[in-house]
Amino acid sequence: MSSLKQLFKQNILVKNFCRMWPYIKPYWFRACLGVALTVPVGALDGAVAMFLKPFMDKVMVEKQPHFSAMIPFLIVGFTLLQGILIYSSNYLNTWVATKITIGVKRSLFSKLLSMDTAYFDKHDSGTILFRYSNDADLASAGLVDNLKQFLSKLFSSISLICVLLYNSWQLALIAVVVLGLAFFPTQIVRKKMVEIMTRTVGNAANIMTIYNETFSGNKTIRSFTLEDLLKQKFNNVTDFMFTLTMKMVKGTNWLSPVMHVIMSIGVALVIGCGSYLIISGKITSGNFVAFIAALMMLYTPLKSVGNNYISIQNSFLAIDRIFQILDLQPEIKNHPSAKELRELRKEIRFENVRFNYLPDKEVLHGINFTIPIGQTVALVGNSGGGKTTISNLIPRFYDLSGGAITIDGTNIKEFEQNSLRQKIAMVFQDNFLFSGTVRENILLGNPSASEETMWTALKNACLDEFVKSLPQQLDTQIGERGILLSGGQKQRLAIARAFVKDAPLVILDEATSALDNKSEHIVQKALENLMKNRTVIVIAHRLSTIQNADKIVVINDGNIAEEGTHEELIKRGGAYHALYSMQFRTQETK
Repeated sequence: MSSLKQLFKQNILVKNFCRMWPYIKPYWFRACLGVALTVPVGALDGAVAMFLKPFMDKVMVEKQPHFSAMIPFLIVGFTLLQGILIYSSNYLNTWVATKITIGVKRSLFSKLLSMDTAYFDKHDSGTILFRYSNDADLASAGLVDNLKQFLSKLFSSISLICVLLYNSWQLALIAVVVLGLAFFPTQIVRKKMVEIMTRTVGNAANIMTIYNETFSGNKTIRSFTLEDLLKQKFNNVTDFMFTLTMKMVKGTNWLSPVMHVIMSIGVALVIGCGSYLIISGKITSGNFVAFIAALMMLYTPLKSVGNNYISIQNSFLAIDRIFQILDLQPEIKNHPSAKELRELRKEIRFENVRFNYLPDKEVLHGINFTIPIGQTVALVGNSGGGKTTISNLIPRFYDLSGGAITIDGTNIKEFEQNSLRQKIAMVFQDNFLFSGTVRENILLGNPSASEETMWTALKNACLDEFVKSLPQQLDTQIGERGILLSGGQKQRLAIARAFVKDAPLVILDEATSALDNKSEHIVQKALENLMKNRTVIVIAHRLSTIQNADKIVVINDGNIAEEGTHEELIKRGGAYHALYSMQFRTQETK
């Protein structure tokens, strides 16, 4: 009993069906009905073969005319019924498979949204697209289709074997033994197929990544004349895909010829033994013809098992990859007793904060400083020194390697992530805008914002006059990633989004560094409006924009070099004075 149970658990079809059951369950009735229709579809194969015996015996041998008129109509009638059942089964199975695919994709997308920022750092876009989208199509459709085919062929095989046994148990024994031998070759290639398919998936993801990079980086490609380099890169990847495809063909396509040989041996043995049984009078000619017809119907699908086996294994591997993703757990989670962050009252404090993106490569080395609520604190320093990392740690895009960040004395890990992030508005150097309208992008800050609130936000962001000049104003499409807007307009739309959010803490990460002087002046005015009556963390490259900050913290190579006001740091003559003097001299030479 235990060995039977173990065999059941190890059955790949059963295992994958059980894992997919939560997605099948809401549609189980239609799924069962669609699958149930495959039973008579398969069973009718045996009925058609069975009619050949009376046709041969009654018509061909005994010359009975009423059978000659009746049997063709019966065969056509059964075939017509089989066709109706096949259509109904296909319709229901496609409906169920599509619903299952949608359910799986929704689960995968929810999982994608729950993953940490570090997860996206480690995986390229091609891998994300392939594993979160293509695998769902391959797994869901494949599972239902394979189950349908499995049951159809199972009941077809049972009915045909019954026909074989009815007509001659001796010949049936030969046919079944040969049938059993035919399944051994499939086990030989399975391990090799898994290895090749895994590499194929990775290579297919690389191809999608190249497409995405070509789309997003088209201006860079043209400006650096990278067309030939990208072509060569794409050619290399597709050549490798060709190599993998041929390895798959080499490793699996011998199955079909082998099946042909095995089946032909079975047919040859049946014909040889059948001839003897007919001559000895143990079976009639009708028995033999019906047997041969049933045998050919039983053996024919097995000849192409090599091709079908690849499709089946692809579906099963896709299911395995899906559940590898669904089993993932984000590293950054809410504490079991996490509480809501209602307001910021006193201060945000960094206490001996350490952080590393990669093991044994620390980026921040024991950072200690305080951000009083209501004040503006600027972070400056050398490129790659850790300024942006500090800003990313406050909303818990990453968790610390050591130390703590506290808000009013409470570790930010004790707050619910959403409530923490709702209190923070961020404006980046390169703000992401979604395809859609101006209205839709502003409402991302607060979906319930009124029309008046949106126009007030646009006015504070110095963008209201531009939006009013647009043909459809708030309902104007801005294109994917805001491609129809200039750099300054994108920044001001992002600032308007931050205004609508109305968060007490604002983080500005190099928000004007990518703009020309004219755009920077307008955006800086919008940022000053945003900073009023809020706690602000400014990461700035141009020191002229942060001279009025309440505190300036100089961060070099993951350490705090010094902190103070602009005047204090200039008088001190340290790292900040050196940075300021360098920029001042650069501006004078211009």
